[in-house]
Amino acid sequence: MNLLTKIWHLYYDGFRSMTLGRTLWLIIAIKLFIIFVVLRLCFFPNYIKEHAREGNEAEFVAKTLNIEN
Repeated sequence: MNLLTKIWHLYYDGFRSMTLGRTLWLIIAIKLFIIFVVLRLCFFPNYIKEHAREGNEAEFVAKTLNIEN
C-alpha cells in the first residue's frame, strides 16, 4: 500500500471506533459553526454593500482607500 492509503485507513479506523471522540468532534463542529456563521452575521456586516451604490463598489473602495484612478 502507498503512504496515502495507509494514512486514510489509520484515520478511518480511528474515527470509526471512537465513542467519546465523536462527542468531542461534535462540540468542535458546533463551536466552528458559531464562530464562522453566527459571529460573522452579527459582528461583521457587509459594509461595502451598505454604503456603495450597486455597480460602483470598486469606485467606493478606491475612494475609501484614497486611491486615484
